[in-house]
Amino acid sequence: MQSIGQLAAGIAHEINTPIQYIGDNISFLEEGFNDLLKLNKKQDSTLTSLAVNPEQQQLLETIETLKDEIDMEMLKEEIPLAITQSGEGINRVKNIVQAMKEFSHPGKDSMELTDLNKLIESTITVCRNEWKYNAEMVTDLDSNLPTVECIAQVISQALLNIVVNASHAIAERNNENDQKGRITIQSQMVDKWAEIKISDNGCGIPEEYLTRVFEPFFTTKDVGKGTGQGLALA
Repeated sequence: MQSIGQLAAGIAHEINTPIQYIGDNISFLEEGFNDLLKLNKKQDSTLTSLAVNPEQQQLLETIETLKDEIDMEMLKEEIPLAITQSGEGINRVKNIVQAMKEFSHPGKDSMELTDLNKLIESTITVCRNEWKYNAEMVTDLDSNLPTVECIAQVISQALLNIVVNASHAIAERNNENDQKGRITIQSQMVDKWAEIKISDNGCGIPEEYLTRVFEPFFTTKDVGKGTGQGLALA
């Protein structure tokens, strides 16, 4: 339950970041739009006056002054950019929420045809807060990979545990050189089998522990940092 709580906190953080700049951009759009309305109102008034008396150039000068005050050229550049960023932020939220939904409810607890590439992408998104500070995530997923009969929930759980372990291994290595590591996930067909390969450039596993890494409750981490269940479940 503690692990689930930490994961939920990470997801909340991931959602909060795009939502924050969406809010900032919407505020900017509101202010910019109000300025444009002021300019448009003054232009309409000017055009009406000029239709009666073309000699009234003062109103035209007022328009130019207002353009300078609201920085019309800046608005023309920044408003489309703000709209684009808002769209990107909304898509990020959509992808995160969709990944949460797929990870939490991946299907039945029975064998069913599953898109492994989609399962990998959802798992990466859900646990992004666990690895993004320590590593870059590189994926090489076979677009021709057919659906595979498996229990999706247990595959995603195994992937999650291995990725989190990889992130921790990289973090341990980073204590020495303070550089980001890399986690690579590949999918491919090997004969008639689907293969998922996960690698990282973390600190590695000491040779004396290799025979025990899948042993339940075995862990080399400090108390409170590891249960010894992750790789056992994988």
